[in-house]
Amino acid sequence: MNIAFYLTPKEEVVWIAEDSTLRQALEKMEYHRYTAMPLVNKEGKYAGTITEGDLLWSFKRSPDLRFKDLHKLRIKDLPRHQDNEPVSINSQIEDLIPLAVSQNFIPVVDDQQNFIGIVKRSTIIDYLYNTLIAYKCG
Repeated sequence: MNIAFYLTPKEEVVWIAEDSTLRQALEKMEYHRYTAMPLVNKEGKYAGTITEGDLLWSFKRSPDLRFKDLHKLRIKDLPRHQDNEPVSINSQIEDLIPLAVSQNFIPVVDDQQNFIGIVKRSTIIDYLYNTLIAYKCG
């Protein structure tokens, strides 16, 4: 089944611009209680994923960094451990299962590589559960 049925659209996704500051990322993650967020560039393209771990490692690598200076650092300049692999809106839900093993969300892009939303791991698990139930009952 096409993932469009399972998409959480960009308008409903908590994401952050890649030129945002480290402080903005921390505040947004704290407010929403998220451990990772998609990064979107000025052109609206998916630019990667920022995680709490990326932010923490940045602090560790910068012992002189003070909280009051976090507005000086841009997220796009931080090293990231791993970016969630995006998929095309034309993908099938079954194709996302291997990605969901290591990603809590899968970024979705259109044919021009514009970020259009995500498919959550919980949505994929729900799909698998319902498929399993239907199989057992069928």
